Amino acid sequence: MKIMAPRNIVLAGDIGGTKTHLALFSALGEKLRAESLKTFPSKRYSGLVPVLRDFLAGDQHKVDAACFGIAGPVVDGKVKTPNLPWMIDSAELRRALKLESVTLLNDLETGAYGISTLNNDEFCTLNEGTMRQSGNKALIAAGTGLGQAILHDDGRHFHPLASEGGHADFAPRDDLEIELLRYLIGRFGHVSYERVLSGPGLLNIYRFFKESRALEEPKSLSEQFAAADDPSAVISRAALAGEAEICVKSLELFVSIYGAEAGNLALRAKSVRGLYIGGGIAPKILAKLKDGAFMRGFVA
Repeated sequence: MKIMAPRNIVLAGDIGGTKTHLALFSALGEKLRAESLKTFPSKRYSGLVPVLRDFLAGDQHKVDAACFGIAGPVVDGKVKTPNLPWMIDSAELRRALKLESVTLLNDLETGAYGISTLNNDEFCTLNEGTMRQSGNKALIAAGTGLGQAILHDDGRHFHPLASEGGHADFAPRDDLEIELLRYLIGRFGHVSYERVLSGPGLLNIYRFFKESRALEEPKSLSEQFAAADDPSAVISRAALAGEAEICVKSLELFVSIYGAEAGNLALRAKSVRGLYIGGGIAPKILAKLKDGAFMRGFVA
């Protein structure tokens, strides 16, 4: 008679400023199988614990371990999320889940771990390079915010290192970007790359062209904004369809700056084994990322 080893149940979460993805996985050895998956609108909840209660309500699985990737810096087992009014505390989660330990990771750190689980057909290559035998990798991801991580190569394994590089100072490269910086200083004071490279960042660029460059906002666009939950999605869709000059120019500048900051990260990390782009925005604007503007910014 063959005796099957017991499967452990792992609770995993990706906590972002817009959405919280939660899942239960059964683990047998190194193999994982998704048992349930659900997405919650983060801003409708006061914290992570209420989201977990809703997710686990009525579920019969006993959770054996839990790990959460969170958009924010993890310090002493706590995270004050920059794009949500939440304080996430691993001790509070341990009590709520009745577990001995709960692991909190920066969301880009978790994304860096995830790179090694993907198959070749799950990547889209923007620039084919020569694969080296050793060296670091890096990951940049624009979504609700801007995340960055380094994958350090010790000769045998890659070790993801979390960072808060998205909050570093925005560095303009030409007169247009200097104008953009001055506009954003007037609105925010300190201007980080996240103020430009994120969903809200694309909207900031759009407002710059509208208010400082006097580009026209078509009436049809105003109507779409009024009905939309995510204005940046309206801008990117219109830009990709070539429907409004202001949207086309906004996305063009966004992608160029995205490439430039990806190049900065490649220099900081010395990422000779590859630079990866993640986050929620990239898949939606893939056609624009592939048209050359990103790589021109990257190599410049």
